[in-house]
Amino acid sequence: MNRSSIIEEHFMRTRLLQRYYRALWLPVLLWQCPLPPVQYGIKHVSGGGSVKVAIPNSNAAVKTNSRFGKRKRLNVTYEIARVDGLCEESMISPYFQDNLNVRSDAVDKKSKWEPPHWQEVLRNIQEMRKNKDAPVDNMGCDKCIADDVPPKVRRYHSLISLMLSSQTKDQVTFAAMQRLRQHGLTVSNVLATDDEMLGQLIYPVGFWKTKVKFIKKTSQILKEEYNEDIPDSVQKLCQLPGVGPKMAHLCMNIAWGLLTGIGVDTHVHRISNRLGWVQTTTKTPEATRVALESWLPRELWDEVNHLLVGFGQQVCRPVGPACSTCLNRDLCPFGRSQTKHSKKKQ
Repeated sequence: MNRSSIIEEHFMRTRLLQRYYRALWLPVLLWQCPLPPVQYGIKHVSGGGSVKVAIPNSNAAVKTNSRFGKRKRLNVTYEIARVDGLCEESMISPYFQDNLNVRSDAVDKKSKWEPPHWQEVLRNIQEMRKNKDAPVDNMGCDKCIADDVPPKVRRYHSLISLMLSSQTKDQVTFAAMQRLRQHGLTVSNVLATDDEMLGQLIYPVGFWKTKVKFIKKTSQILKEEYNEDIPDSVQKLCQLPGVGPKMAHLCMNIAWGLLTGIGVDTHVHRISNRLGWVQTTTKTPEATRVALESWLPRELWDEVNHLLVGFGQQVCRPVGPACSTCLNRDLCPFGRSQTKHSKKKQ
């Protein structure tokens, strides 16, 4: 066999091996490489939004050797992008399922803001509140409700106590509720009571004259539209005179046993900003509620109102806060500023 025959035979064997391996690996490559989005579509990912696998780069996907006409190398590029759209989840290649989920979870964790050391701050507040001896613990709105009345009347009591508690200390609200219960705190009896007598019963709660009008108008609506019961949603509660989002969320929890949101009053609003539990300073309690609910785990929503209200009554007071004895004095931005200020005075 001459030299040219040997070279030709070697070349043919090489071509056969190349074709064999190409046929062996091509199905694997096709399975791992997704088809264009028109055929594969879009997949939802956790945390909102969705992802797609873009079409291969057709300009440089395959390069061939012009002399032998064979494939030299496969260079396929993919792009993962967040888009808006709808598609069956099964339309994405299984090869990319886990990778997309991991990447989307990483993006969600990176984009979700939460205050630093908030778990430690919360544990310190729980430690300072372990005795449960703040006014809210013994005279809060949930303590103003009579036990020996029908469920419908109990729900009415919870609503009235929350309406009276606005801009009023718990001690004053509790005493006013005691007088109203002795008088007969039902929808029909309140409507039969004149404004002067009702004012005497609730005085000296804050803005008592305005609250007399709100209680009368609300009671009339409850009689005409709800059969002397109270609404069972936040939206409907907020439509009642004198009822805001804070009262509505607390009322849903106390009266109906449904956790719909965090009840943010002046204490929760003030303390959340002092602790840096909001990403940017909030001007209203409703803005604080939205900010807290964006990062605070839902299982803590029920506890945080009661916890922070008592903490604000005893330690983190609006005037003269006890920062020097607070366990969070080194973690709280407001507490650190107060400590520096007191050291400068000394």
